[in-house]
Amino acid sequence: MTTASTEYLGELRTSCSHNSSGTVIHTDAPLDNKGKGSAFSPTDLFVTSYAACMTTIIGIYCQEHHISIKNCSAQINKVMYANPRRIGEIHIELDLRGNNWDDKTLKKVVRAGETCPVAFSINPEIKTKITYLTDSE
Repeated sequence: MTTASTEYLGELRTSCSHNSSGTVIHTDAPLDNKGKGSAFSPTDLFVTSYAACMTTIIGIYCQEHHISIKNCSAQINKVMYANPRRIGEIHIELDLRGNNWDDKTLKKVVRAGETCPVAFSINPEIKTKITYLTDSE
């Protein structure tokens, strides 16, 4: 069975279906590339998947190590480059405040998040900047 399927809907929009769950995500070309910006663009999904992967891996790590996790959220910004048009930079602000972890636990949790499969799949030419907001600030 395939993982997902995509159908072009016209007017630079697609419908993407997760085959095992039936979940659907629509995409639209961004405003700066002839689209309406009415939904995630494919490149938006790419950078969002990085943060979602990190937070998921952090959740798994905490669950496996019986670490209480009250907050793990992210803000993501993508910077597009031209010639060829591509994602040039990914900036992620990962908010881990409110968990009251000691420094040793925080370092382990951060390290776990940085081992997410998406992080290892990104072209090394893409600049990534990850900022952590923690209780120790």
